[in-house]
Amino acid sequence: MDEVTQPIATPEAAAPRNRRTAGGREAKRAARSARSGHSVPYITRKIPYYEVLDEEGLSIIEHNADTILEEIGIDFRDDPEALDIWRKAGADVKGERVRMPRGMCRALVQATAPREFIQHARNPANNVVIGGKNTVFAPAYGSPFVRDLDHGRRYATIADFQNFVKLAYTANSIHHSGGTICEPVDLPVNKRHFDMVYAHMKCSDKPYMGSVTHPSRAHDTVEMSKALFGDSFIDPLTGKPKTVCISLINANSPMTFDDTMLGAAKVYARANQATIITPFILAGAMSPVTVAGTCAQTLAEALAGMAFVQLVNPGAPVVLGSFASSVSMQSGAPTFGTPEPALVLYVMAALARRVGVPFRSGGGLCGSKIADAQAASEAANTMLPTCLGGVNLCCTPRAGWKVVCPWATKSSSWTATRPA
Repeated sequence: MDEVTQPIATPEAAAPRNRRTAGGREAKRAARSARSGHSVPYITRKIPYYEVLDEEGLSIIEHNADTILEEIGIDFRDDPEALDIWRKAGADVKGERVRMPRGMCRALVQATAPREFIQHARNPANNVVIGGKNTVFAPAYGSPFVRDLDHGRRYATIADFQNFVKLAYTANSIHHSGGTICEPVDLPVNKRHFDMVYAHMKCSDKPYMGSVTHPSRAHDTVEMSKALFGDSFIDPLTGKPKTVCISLINANSPMTFDDTMLGAAKVYARANQATIITPFILAGAMSPVTVAGTCAQTLAEALAGMAFVQLVNPGAPVVLGSFASSVSMQSGAPTFGTPEPALVLYVMAALARRVGVPFRSGGGLCGSKIADAQAASEAANTMLPTCLGGVNLCCTPRAGWKVVCPWATKSSSWTATRPA
């Protein structure tokens, strides 16, 4: 038989392993605790913006956007008050179609809309400045499905919603509590907004977003915010309500605002709460397939929405939003991580700076159904333009139809997903 060689005993081998030395559990726990104490309420960029168009290119898109507003117009549907507001402002109103004289919307926005503003949080240390050279990261928005390792893909519940709010609260890289992080379908539609807004108020002390699914729900959000902030809701210096809530107002692209979004926008504007006017565009389905055409349409819709808010309450904070991607010309499915949406983001960020308002977009978008290599690659390709282009408010980590939440869960992999 072959001789079995015995291992040579050494002092290192003989010494028992000390689990409390560097690299052990206690050291890692101490490192996590140290990191938790070093957070900032938002990021201030110190690098130049990445520009893809020169002055001539941006001017052409602005000219085309004004042409859309002047010659084609925007539909303001099922809201006679909105049409009357535009009529009194001097716009050409025929039926529900509103055509604005060239330069009218831009002039209204630039005259009164703030270039940046403070959104106040329940904890003043978490106040965020939206606009300028600041970037605020917020969680995902609008996912009806969640996925975890225990139960796979399923509809979200209010318990999931509360857990996501808590996770966003504990994440130093997330500066904002967000809004509809996921859709809790276990609650009635006409009442769930109470539980959702309350979860942001109770489970976090970061800034939050309000409900926009009905004007009455926007009103409920404002009233709940008044109760939360109490006497501090009114700014003693201006006598106006502080901006404590920001909410997403989507254009029903192409070139339409419906009564739901208009009603919510009016409620928030009159209460001096911020609104994000965001055309939701999938190029090739809701806009021209070209980058330049999509940018012109996005700017026209956003200018119309922001100008409307300024007509309702001059000085109310507004954010120019852009959510633009493309669809597969074969299947019609949305695609992410492709070059075209990145170009749209760069251009829209530059156009927002020229208007003089903050800019909102997404980041970390992907078309994958699970957290895999495709999700990682596409998410990186959409987060890079967000950072380089100068987005002021970014709803992330998100992935359009899939929202990857790497800051973990009980199953160490928990995501919120939207249907493809």
